[in-house]
Amino acid sequence: MELHLASASGNVFGYLWSDEAKDCCGEDYAKIFCPKGRGFGLDGLFLMQRPKAGLWALEHWDEDGSNSFCSNGSRAALAIPGAPEGALVEALSNGKHILLSRSEEGVGIRMPEGLDFGLRALPMPLDQPAGFGWIGNPQLVLRVPSVAAVDLPVLAPPLRHHEAVPGGTNVNVVEVVVPGEARIRSWERGVEGETLCCGTGCAVAAAWLARTEGVPVWRFHTAGGEMVKVALDLDAEGRWRNLWLSGPVRRLGVASPDPSLFMGLRR
Repeated sequence: MELHLASASGNVFGYLWSDEAKDCCGEDYAKIFCPKGRGFGLDGLFLMQRPKAGLWALEHWDEDGSNSFCSNGSRAALAIPGAPEGALVEALSNGKHILLSRSEEGVGIRMPEGLDFGLRALPMPLDQPAGFGWIGNPQLVLRVPSVAAVDLPVLAPPLRHHEAVPGGTNVNVVEVVVPGEARIRSWERGVEGETLCCGTGCAVAAAWLARTEGVPVWRFHTAGGEMVKVALDLDAEGRWRNLWLSGPVRRLGVASPDPSLFMGLRR
């Protein structure tokens, strides 16, 4: 078995072709390969169908085995040998219809859109300006004077597990530098910690800032030190169209998992 590795905006993901991954399910592979120390320290694990005519199918799992839509990992999948060629690629990622693009800015993703996707009412009262949205996963966004000054491991977990959001939510803090430019840090459920860049968090943060600031294009300084760009159209109800997130992706190589990693695994 070959475990392909690629990164998007600082986050590292593992990829398996589904026709080669027959020993167990995606949930189990994620629990084996993702943890730091006893695995590869991945931010997520994907199973990929071989490209055929029509849509390319991807499926993502977090370290805890939960199945969730992941925008950065979907972008980085284009760096894997055998991925579809061309400037534009249609795909289904965790059942969500997306479009991937190759350009000088790296790889872009047009996020899922429709009646179920967009900004929503804030589910809990907060002392600071905040927004909330659904983009295939829930995202809470809080505006703060300085993201560097936030003790995220203290601030985020109570909000991530807040009873007002069944299943919990991702938590993002943003600091506006100038109109159209902001710093962001994100605490992701499933990973249960801070990641270098949450793509879906950046997308919802941009949508909320577009509503509150009137600016439709945002560049985010991520915790990993790389910039991502988000551009979108937002309607009066908070639903977006043509929400594109773009940034760098890198192919990192291939790992050959040791058979001992699978000892004791259910079949």
